[in-house]
Amino acid sequence: MRPAPLRQYPVPAATQQPAQTTQSARYLTNNEAAAFLRLSPRTLEKQRVIGGGPRFRKFGRRVMYAIVDLEAWADARSFEMTSDPEYSARRPGVR
Repeated sequence: MRPAPLRQYPVPAATQQPAQTTQSARYLTNNEAAAFLRLSPRTLEKQRVIGGGPRFRKFGRRVMYAIVDLEAWADARSFEMTSDPEYSARRPGVR
């Protein structure tokens, strides 16, 4: 005999946790930014040294990325198709 499925009860508005504010999620650490972009944290570290990565901020020894900068960097790398002349011009090593 199977156990009865759990019922989904509506949660009263007073007990719901507030949505994460934009102020607390404004900056991401290297690991969080890498997860946000679905890249390796090491990739972002390399791009900070050699260039070509998203803009970052230094708060003392701490490196932080603004979400708007990550989104702008990703948007600048969007193309319609691989035969797009802009895509061919931006690909390193291909001539």
